[in-house]
Amino acid sequence: MIWLAVVAFLVSVLTAGVLVRVARRHAANYGDGEAKPQRFHFGDVPRLGGVALLAGMGASWSLGLALMQAGDPGSVRLGPWVLLWMLALAPAALGGIAEDLTQRLAARHRLALTALTGVLAAWLLDLSVPRLGLPWLDAVLAHAPWLGVALAVLAVAGLPHAFNIIDGYNGLAGMVALIVCLALAHVALQVSDRALATLLVTAAAATGAFLLWNYPRGLIFAGDGGAYLWGGLIALASVSLVQRNPSVSPWFPMLLLIYPVWETVFSIYRKLARGVSPGVADALHFHQLIYRRIVRGVFDDDEARDMLMRNNRTSPYLWAFTLLTVVPAVLFRHNTPVLIGFCLLSIVFYVAAYLAIVRFKVPGWLQP
Repeated sequence: MIWLAVVAFLVSVLTAGVLVRVARRHAANYGDGEAKPQRFHFGDVPRLGGVALLAGMGASWSLGLALMQAGDPGSVRLGPWVLLWMLALAPAALGGIAEDLTQRLAARHRLALTALTGVLAAWLLDLSVPRLGLPWLDAVLAHAPWLGVALAVLAVAGLPHAFNIIDGYNGLAGMVALIVCLALAHVALQVSDRALATLLVTAAAATGAFLLWNYPRGLIFAGDGGAYLWGGLIALASVSLVQRNPSVSPWFPMLLLIYPVWETVFSIYRKLARGVSPGVADALHFHQLIYRRIVRGVFDDDEARDMLMRNNRTSPYLWAFTLLTVVPAVLFRHNTPVLIGFCLLSIVFYVAAYLAIVRFKVPGWLQP
């Protein structure tokens, strides 16, 4: 497993390095420097981090399959089913990369591609949510198994867009993906699901390599391709972990991912409440409010440097919020009532913090 992680890291870090050197002209040609409400950087930055992530994961997973033919000396327990994972993830990841290359793929088409990933996962991998940890809901799923399949498709179709929403600042979505992958891998190892842990550890290694170029200098962005790959893979792994290991509560991955999931739900609500389409980009997401109203203590004569420094100081606030949900999720991974309680607590904390920032009532110790 360690060797596969090393391969994923090296391939990703080298691919990202090449893209940083050769893709700047492409970024300029496709308007990365244009003013957009969600844009908080200067210059033309390649949005092809998804290519580096895909290269690292693909290389390590392919090597794992080759090692299986040699007797599985590393006990990674990968099999031909990994090819089905690659096939299922392809529409979302490649569709995101196509958008990063052309900037012409409509939101509805990208949603259709992530939905296709969900359908392929349900069909090729028999992916389904078998239970929800609540007796009355579990009884409904037992009598209508198609609901479990629908929930799995919804999770796989939706989580890529949730990661795309939080992909706003250097190191934000990447670090959240890294933390979640490692937490899922840890629990997978605890329940002896070594194959799933292998996929997650290699994904974490590829993400770590990307972050070397992305944080703090922002030399390359994940783009839609990277966000969709993270979201699709983590959704597949989360549902598979619960489906294959009855001892793991289905609320464990929900608490792990409560930040991007609730960010998406809350964003849809506030846009609809204002009469705006949920697909319209704005600058009112949680991380953007932190940037505008909390991270204000950075002043530099160079405007680009000032923006970069504020950008880099924004992400750690959300890393901390993610860790506050990941720690109890891992500790209470078998205890559904406690996990549900922490989910509700996280939502209350998010809404309270959001309203406090909007109303300029942020405690002084939170401001740098």
